[in-house]
Amino acid sequence: MTDPVAHHHLEIKEGERTVAAADVTIPPETGTAQASLRAAPGHIPPGCRASLVDAVMDLPDVQGTAHLEAALPIGDSETLERLRERSENASTRAAGASALLDADIPDPPAADLRRAQSRASFLISLSTRLRGPNTLNALTPRSSGLVPASSAR
Repeated sequence: MTDPVAHHHLEIKEGERTVAAADVTIPPETGTAQASLRAAPGHIPPGCRASLVDAVMDLPDVQGTAHLEAALPIGDSETLERLRERSENASTRAAGASALLDADIPDPPAADLRRAQSRASFLISLSTRLRGPNTLNALTPRSSGLVPASSAR
């Protein structure tokens, strides 16, 4: 008897609108997760695409594999950057209007450290863009991550 193919559909929503989605398939006995990531047309708040990548990479079925094959729109730099941050030995190539990424999935302890570092870097970058370069000391930890101190109350 063969193992069934694991399939996951993930969505990131802003209100009622789906702004990013992914379909993830893990064929049995391959050790490879296959993902197709896409974003809705129009304006999407910064970080939504990165959150989708995090949701994909944090799936237990994906963590149980050694390799990732992902397809994404060729100009989606936020998704591509986060995929590279969350994986190792990533290589990309163009295929029509898509970018194809092949990468190794790091072991969970290394992945946790890499994720914490990339999240901190992303939040500092976002804070700097939104409020200017002198806001780093205005960040404070909160259960959902680092947030501006003025909203942590």
